[in-house]
Amino acid sequence: MDLLKANVGSTFGISADGRIAFENEPTPLPGPRLFLSGCRAGNQVVLRHDVGASTARAVEDLVATEPPWFDAASDPACLGELIALMARETPVESVSRSMIYRLPPGLTFASETRILRSDTAEGRDWLATLAQAGMPPHLLKAGFLGAGDFWTPWCVALEGETIAAMGFAARIASCAADIGVYTFPGFRGRGLAAAVTAAWSSLPELADRPLFYTTLTTNLSSQRVAARLGLPAFGAGVRVS
Repeated sequence: MDLLKANVGSTFGISADGRIAFENEPTPLPGPRLFLSGCRAGNQVVLRHDVGASTARAVEDLVATEPPWFDAASDPACLGELIALMARETPVESVSRSMIYRLPPGLTFASETRILRSDTAEGRDWLATLAQAGMPPHLLKAGFLGAGDFWTPWCVALEGETIAAMGFAARIASCAADIGVYTFPGFRGRGLAAAVTAAWSSLPELADRPLFYTTLTTNLSSQRVAARLGLPAFGAGVRVS
């Protein structure tokens, strides 16, 4: 349960009263209205700051009766009732499910790919040169518009001088961190996502906190990366927005 709490603490900004204040990204987003996560030890639910007090009490009472939910392949039994409770205030627009893996520190993955890291002079010099020259077209197309989109700490895999894959801090807080991974089209299926994930897990800046690898249940390629690395399944999450 401490790990579940750490995962929530890195995913969201949590207010003093335990509500979701924002999505923990460099450019904060509002976050879901409800986030339920579970592991073999139990479940926890957090609600956004704008959910009414009576709805919050009803949600918390309902989750308290739910058996531990840790398998994202099936929904928690109370999900339909939770959605109905949230819909009483505001129509529910989306429901998404995620798989949460532990990312052990210091992973290794055999690869001949050149990896650059944000904690080295070589990596910092490389990023400065890239920023001065301008983002390559394939980065711009994927939404990486400048050096600020390399969320620290990061690792990149290079094919020659071309950025082929990236691992970066999608969520980071003092309590935990969650990796984001992106492999650019044309370089997929070569194990590069696994290579940058393993390299990212070894960064000294992350050594003092639990690390997580989270993927939507619909993202099969991301799940294959987790399987390739042998990541231990930890729990599941569901967002209601």
